Order: sequence, then structure tokens, then C-alpha cells
Amino acid sequence: MPAEVAASVFPQLEALLPHVQKPIQYVGGELNSTVKDWDSCDVRWALMYPDAYEVGLPNQGVMILYEVLNEQQGVLAERTYSVWPDLEELMREHRVPQFTVDSHRPVKAFDVFGLSFSTELGYTNMLAALDLAGIPLESKDRGLDDPIVLAGGHAAFNPEPIADFIDCAVIGDGEQAVLEITAIVRAWKAEGRPGGREELLFRLAKTGGVYVPGFYDVEYLPDGRIARVVPKRSGVPWRVSKHTVMDLDEWPYPKQPLVPLAETVHERMSVEIFRGCTRGCRFCQAGMITRPVRERSITGIGDMVEQGLKATGFEEVGLLSLSSADHTEIGDIAKGLADRYEEDKIGLSLPSTRVDAFNIDLANELTRNGRRSGLTFAPEGGSERIRKVINKMVSEDDLIRTVATAYGNGWRQVKLYFMCGLPTETDDDVLQIADMATKVIAKGREVSRSNDIRCTVSIGGFVPKPHTPFQWAPQLSAEETDARLQKLRDKIRGDKKYGRSIGFRYHDGKPGIVEGLLSRGDRRIGAVIRAVYDDGGRFDGWREHFSYDRWMACADKALAPFGVDVDWYTTRERTYEEVLPWDHLDSGLDKDWLWEDWQDALDETEVDDCRWTPCFDCGVCPQMDTSIQIGPTGKKLLPLTVKNAAPAPSGHSH
Repeated sequence: MPAEVAASVFPQLEALLPHVQKPIQYVGGELNSTVKDWDSCDVRWALMYPDAYEVGLPNQGVMILYEVLNEQQGVLAERTYSVWPDLEELMREHRVPQFTVDSHRPVKAFDVFGLSFSTELGYTNMLAALDLAGIPLESKDRGLDDPIVLAGGHAAFNPEPIADFIDCAVIGDGEQAVLEITAIVRAWKAEGRPGGREELLFRLAKTGGVYVPGFYDVEYLPDGRIARVVPKRSGVPWRVSKHTVMDLDEWPYPKQPLVPLAETVHERMSVEIFRGCTRGCRFCQAGMITRPVRERSITGIGDMVEQGLKATGFEEVGLLSLSSADHTEIGDIAKGLADRYEEDKIGLSLPSTRVDAFNIDLANELTRNGRRSGLTFAPEGGSERIRKVINKMVSEDDLIRTVATAYGNGWRQVKLYFMCGLPTETDDDVLQIADMATKVIAKGREVSRSNDIRCTVSIGGFVPKPHTPFQWAPQLSAEETDARLQKLRDKIRGDKKYGRSIGFRYHDGKPGIVEGLLSRGDRRIGAVIRAVYDDGGRFDGWREHFSYDRWMACADKALAPFGVDVDWYTTRERTYEEVLPWDHLDSGLDKDWLWEDWQDALDETEVDDCRWTPCFDCGVCPQMDTSIQIGPTGKKLLPLTVKNAAPAPSGHSH
């Protein structure tokens, strides 16, 4: 790529910044960001989290890959985020292309344009970025000098709705995958780019770990369902496998977390303490697709926290995972960190706490150096029956006991998270949320001897996701969701004794229907995304930018030729025989096991966590040649004070 094509666009951009909101988010130069010499690198990545800077910068996935790539000799990675509509308009007017924040080079000048999708609502932002970058929206129109457009993140486990717009997708953990891809791109470039884009994509597809939608044909049945998905050329695998990093201690990233310039959604340093979850909540895609459980060792966590705090100056550490209190040594981790940073007043937080894994010792360690903000628990379902359906084994007694402990120990605010629209749900299941909230308040008043306590009930709409037992389930329509939540609101508001102490937050059912369309859609949905984008759709994850009417109007038009509609994708129940759009992407989960779990859900049968019980044959461990890796390691974190910080002994044990 000639240097002039890759020249910084900052001089042109700078002139536009006084005219936009929050210009600081486009400037770059954050603490711990990396700018490498363009000409001394032969493989160049532009990494994007397709949302605003304030949401994208703290994203762990992008931060990790940015560092992993930049540590390599001859490789550089820079970051780009979605620009707000005010800047987009000016960039189009003044012909300023989509740029990276690190050195403001045009995204089109890079070899690979990697996008991380944690939600499907970022798809229109991807099209905006491609268009601004001057990269053809559809992969079939791209030439030799256009970057390879690669999707990753949780939504990439069903990339079919964006199959026309991406060149390839990677499912699973990215750390090793990006290095393998880099090596293939490097070799192809060194040989003089033989066979063009097609050859490079073929080399990637042949590995079995990179999905190239263009090499597959989708055949449909007369009724609109998929007949089969077949490779178009020999050497392309029938199924593509996910990537799994087995030893997290070998990948202690990010070592130098980025510190944002503008305010972002999470002002803290985060350390991922384990990956994967085997609790088996049937609605939870993240838990299903990240199996098996792999714990970071207690000493590994201690080292990361120490390095990260030195590198950033943050005053809070988030211990991240899908269910952080489930780490086998979480008590020792929390105590060790609280001891070590007592003088520095470093706060600790667990983003989500399971009711049955919560204990007051842990809670006290977490707040010893920080502040007592609210506690968040997620019972997910309002009734005991629906919790059996979703396999969230938390009894009401457990919840009340846990909450009583919290209120009795000085907490004043508890937040409870539920879902509406779960399979087999009735009005009664949802109305029981109000009963639970009143019991929580009543218990709280009793143990704290005070009326000044609050319980916030937060409700999200349930969206069935690929690679979960609920992938066959019908979704509740937006109208039914809204009606059910209205009844719940009336019940809470009508409670003279407790209603005032209960906060109620909920999303209406409309965004959930669009998310459902995108999460279980197939390639025909690409036409809908394109139509919405052409009509001005951007930032669909933001309430003020989202337009349900636009999505429905575009879907009606785009899907009419195929004889299917939005309801066909969302509120329709699937059968066992149906070929699902993502069946050729292997998350390691056995489809028959998922189906059996779906039948168990309908029978209200609970299943235990396989970490502590015999294996349930979900298929992941043997098929992916992986295994559950948990402690205890028997190690303790030595309470080092920063003043005489001797290196902590590093010990690995599995």
C-alpha cells in the first residue's frame, strides 16, 4: 500500500472537530495506546467496535486483540469507532474517510478490517463505516486493494445476516486466531498476492477456523426454510470450528489497558478472571458458546491487577466473567486484593453476582476499600416455575435470605434483573415479579429497621439466540410484551404499602423484535439491513436513534420477494428437522444435546452445573479437545503493599 494512500487525514479532520459534539473522542493519543511505524510493518489491522467511542473503548475484546497484534514484530493494529451522525455528515461533505483514532489513517489503507460484534444492533454502523471508508459494501464488489472485512464477537456465531457484507468471520476466542490470520496474510503478501483476494480467502477458509460465506451456497425449500448449506469449491470445509484459548495465564491481556480521554461507560480497569460458564441457563448464549470453563489462576489475576493499576491509575478493578462469584477461589481473590490495596483505597467490583454464590464475606471484601453502591442480582424469572424452564436454579427463599443479609449489613439498595417473554411464560409468571419485589422490601425494612431502602426491578425482553436450547423457541411479539409489562407496572404502582420503594425499569418490546430478526436471521436479512442503512439507520442500540417503524417497513419490502416476513423469523417456533442458518458453524455444542435441553425446558426439568457433577455430553470438551480447567491452586495472594512491591511468585497448576 503506497504511503500517500495511508497518509494521516488529521489535517482535514481537525477543521471539522469544532463543529461536532464531544470532539475529544476522535483525537486519539490515549494513555497506553500504540502507534507503530507504518512502513516497518507488513501486516496492518484496523480494529473496530461498531459503536460510539464511549461504548467501544472499554471493550475488552478489542483491547486484547489490539495489544496482542501490536506486540508482534512487523504487525500493527489501530482502532476505529463509529462516528456520530453530526461528524458523519461533515465527513461526507468534506470527503474525509473513516479513520483510525491512533494515527488517523484511512481504514481502507489497512490489510484487515476486523469488527467485533457483541450485539447484532451494530450492523448498520458497520455499513456506515465501510461506506465512509470507501470500501464497497458487498464483498463481491471488492478489489485487490480493499481490506479483508472480518467479523468476530458473539454475534459472529451467526454471521448469515451480514454474509453479503463481510469477507469472513471468526467464531470463539480471538487471541490465537488473529495471529494465525496474520501469518496467512503475511505469506500471501510476501509471495506477491497470488490469485488475488479469492486466493487469500481460500487460504483462510482451508484452515477450518475461518468462515468465508462467499464459498457457500444456501439452498431453500419452497416454504422458505433452508434445505442445505453447501461449500462451492473443494477444500472448503463443510463445518467451521470455534477457537478456544485453553491456558488463560499464557494470555494475560490487556497488560496495558487503555485509559480513555473522554468519559466512557466503564471507568475502571477490568481483569477477566475466567472464561466460559457451565451453569446452563438456557437463554444465555454467552454461557453456551464460551464453554468450557477456564479459570485464570489466583496468582495470574494478582499479577494482572498489579500491572494494570500501575499502567492506568484507575481506582476500581472489575473482576470480569459471566458469573464472577463462581471462580473456585473468588473468596481468596477478593480478600487478597482488598488486603493488598487497602492503603490505596482501590475498589473492587463484580459486575454480576449470583444469588446462590453470594455471601456477605465476599461482599464485605468487595466494598472494603470502595463504596457501598447497590447490589445487583439476576433471578431472571419471576416465578419458581419459569426459573425451572430457564434452568436458573434460584429459589425465592435463597433470594430473600441473600437480600436480608445485604440489607442487614448496611446495604440500602438492591437491583433485581428479570426477563419478559421467556418460553411458556404466562402473565402470572411475570406478575410474580411484583410479589418478589414486595417481599424483598418487606424483609429489608424488617432487618434494617428502616423504611429508607429501595429495590429496583429491571426488565429486559427475552430474545432467542443461536447455539442455545432456546434457538427453536418462539419469541413473544412486541405487543404482547408491552401488554404484560403494563400489567406488572400497574400491580407495582397500585401497591400502597411498598410500591414507592420499588423502582421499575423496562424496555418496550420493539427493539427485541429487531434483535430477534437479526440474531436468528439468514442471508435474506442482508437486504433488510441494507435497506435500513440506506434509509438512514444508524446506532440502533441507542433508543434515541432506533426506529422500529423504519425496520418494519424495510423488512416488509425486502422480504416480500422471498415469501417470508418478520414474524416468520421471530415469533415462529422451529422444529427439530429444520436446518438452522448457523448449523454449519460449530460452537462445539451437540445439536441433539441442545434439543434435549429444550425438551427438558418444556418439561420444567432442571439440569445441574457440570463443573461439580458428571458430564452431560454437551459435546464441547471431546469435540474441541478441551476440558474444564478449575482450581483450587492452593495459592494465596500475598498482601504486598506497593511500597515494597516484590514480584509475586508465579505458579501455574491445573
